[in-house]
Amino acid sequence: MPTSASFVRILRTWFSRWRLWMRPPRRLKFTREGKFFVGITLGVGFAAINTANNLLYLLLGLLLSLIVVSGIMSELSLQGLTVVRRLPSRSQVGRPHLVEIEVFNHKRRVPSYAIEVEDLRARQPADKRCFFLKISPNSAQVAAYRRTPLRRGRDVHVGFRIATRFPFGLFEKSREVTATGELVIYPAVDPVQLPPPQMGRAPGTAHVVGRGHGEDFLGLKLMRAGDDPRDIHWRKSAAVGQPVMRERARETQPDVLLNLDTVRPAEPPDDWSAGFERRIREIASRAIAHLKRGDSVAIRTSSGALTRANRMIGADPLLRYLALVEPQSQNVAAVAAPTS
Repeated sequence: MPTSASFVRILRTWFSRWRLWMRPPRRLKFTREGKFFVGITLGVGFAAINTANNLLYLLLGLLLSLIVVSGIMSELSLQGLTVVRRLPSRSQVGRPHLVEIEVFNHKRRVPSYAIEVEDLRARQPADKRCFFLKISPNSAQVAAYRRTPLRRGRDVHVGFRIATRFPFGLFEKSREVTATGELVIYPAVDPVQLPPPQMGRAPGTAHVVGRGHGEDFLGLKLMRAGDDPRDIHWRKSAAVGQPVMRERARETQPDVLLNLDTVRPAEPPDDWSAGFERRIREIASRAIAHLKRGDSVAIRTSSGALTRANRMIGADPLLRYLALVEPQSQNVAAVAAPTS
């Protein structure tokens, strides 16, 4: 005997299938010309019925046949189309980027005309479209639209709306297809003038031991092919009887630590969110400036999370972390913070 949980699961599955089955595969919308055309058709139909005039019946049949032909040809244009979206590898607030839309026509003999593809994003109005005048059989067409992000974070794409007004422009027939995609929008970066670096090691930082070409010596080693002869330790070489090299330590620098307060007050002021976004922008700008100078950068939040990057890794880990960081309540931050 099925339990209540399994019965609820079966009911939800049935309801989702029912909604999918009841959803119309096509959506039809009247254009301005289509409204006038339908109005004229209805007027001719009423006049033909009232007067029983054969010429009016002939005209009514002609107008109705245009509607039927429009529906058949628009359906042929929408069938057999596959849409692919190509997102850039990265994007930034305030900087435009291109999104490529490719439409492939799988039909063998029938081309598609006047195809309009609308890129749909989650919880945002659809404002970007690409128009394709003709897509030949078994071929593809590529178009692109330009978009300038206004907010950092995840930009989630959920699908496409494919529409056409072919052949007469009286109706717009469309269908929606699912095609997920995600683009992380990095925060904006401003130019920052850093003070000149101080010489020497900062107090409280640990020296990282490793082989390199610094001024300090780690020890001695036997000479190998490719070693610099200027580092030969002649006294030790004479005692051992073979060339002995000085092994140098690599020059290390401490991380530049940038702190980000992510705790939201219990009663935040009206401009707290705007100030939080400004702090993220300032930290991103300073981090990029330090990386360009060759420093290693670490960003630490109030919860204790730490993210590092250097010139070899690049700025992507820091910018991605700042793009996805969200403010936390005081209770959550207190639980997540490490205890000393």
